[in-house]
Amino acid sequence: MSTVRSEARVATPRSARYLGQLCKHFAHKIPATYSGAQGKIEFPAGICELEAAGDVLVLRATAADAAALSQVEDVVARHLERFAFRDQPEIRWDRSAA
Repeated sequence: MSTVRSEARVATPRSARYLGQLCKHFAHKIPATYSGAQGKIEFPAGICELEAAGDVLVLRATAADAAALSQVEDVVARHLERFAFRDQPEIRWDRSAA
């Protein structure tokens, strides 16, 4: 089975906070775990791995096809924008970087 991947590097001084918020939020409905600076959310469409790297929140999405990857990217970006509304994060997914 082939997979498609993308990565977004979001500049924010609250990377660890947002990682925790995202994982806790999704854990109410789907498998989501985090420990320290690492997190993983398992969506029906694919997986998003998160890493808090200083002032950067790294998001790595993986899915079976481009349509499913778009779903994962969209839901993660929408939730991060809602949690980080004060920071107005710039979330740009790059499918060539992953």
